[in-house]
Amino acid sequence: MRAWQAHRLGEPAEVMRLADDTPQPEPGPGQLLVRVRAAAVNFPDALMLRGHYQVRPPLPFTPGVELCGEVAAGPRGGERLIGTPVLPHGAFAEYALLDAATAFPAPPALDDAEAAALHIGYQTAWFALHRRARLQPGETLLVHAAAGGVGSAAVQLGRAAGARVIAVVGGPEKADAARALGADLVVDRRTEDFVTAVKQATDGHGADVVFDPVGGDAYTGSTKCVAFEGRIVVVGFAAGQIPAPALNHALVKNYSILGLHWGLYNTRDPHAVHAAHEKLTELAETGVVRPLVSARLPLADAAEAVQRVADGRSTGRLVVLTDR
Repeated sequence: MRAWQAHRLGEPAEVMRLADDTPQPEPGPGQLLVRVRAAAVNFPDALMLRGHYQVRPPLPFTPGVELCGEVAAGPRGGERLIGTPVLPHGAFAEYALLDAATAFPAPPALDDAEAAALHIGYQTAWFALHRRARLQPGETLLVHAAAGGVGSAAVQLGRAAGARVIAVVGGPEKADAARALGADLVVDRRTEDFVTAVKQATDGHGADVVFDPVGGDAYTGSTKCVAFEGRIVVVGFAAGQIPAPALNHALVKNYSILGLHWGLYNTRDPHAVHAAHEKLTELAETGVVRPLVSARLPLADAAEAVQRVADGRSTGRLVVLTDR
């Protein structure tokens, strides 16, 4: 089968190689062999290839952590599923493996590319906003990297929860995307100070909840405009800088710093993950949420797509389709 593989660690465009004769993976107990229909590109794909991710599959491995696929054989043959493939057999291939227990029906309202992009980003945003931050209707939600994969999900889910959403982006194209997602206020960090914008927009109250997949200066600025008893949810460090929080500042301002590692819920509370998928499917069916897929690319372009996401040159989600 055709599959991308990395035999060494480094920049995605340099270490990913497309092979035409990779052995098809063999499912083990509790696993499903799926024909990959679409694979969504995620920032963790780049981190894994660089050796900077918490999961480090043995070399060589096929990257790609999110897919929509069709079960190739067995009692569930032909069923369209979404999920996280079992590494080292990742999603940038014609076939991959899914754990049957963590594979979910693909929402009928979404095409393959959209369905592939619904799983990790939307689950992450759902748990961040609802499980960790307990976002309430009428509150102000500040979303960093709001035109990115997980940020765009947070904007849509924040709006669905009845929050006022302030979206921070980098550049006019991404600003347009955030507006189209329904953000109430869009701040281009390249030309505006988001701290000042948040304070002005909230009459000094600040953001009740901050969704931060960026870290670095985004986190530091968030501490300056978070509301009394606000909640900052730390989702990731796309900026490459892990902040060292000044806990005395959190103490005197009465705000909470919450961590979110969504993958742990698959083993710690799988029922909550299933419940979130059911709710996300309902929201997709009613058109309230729809993944922002900015490009559908052939399998041959997977390495370039991962590099674009790694470099911050993408808007929304890039999705690789294996039938192109």
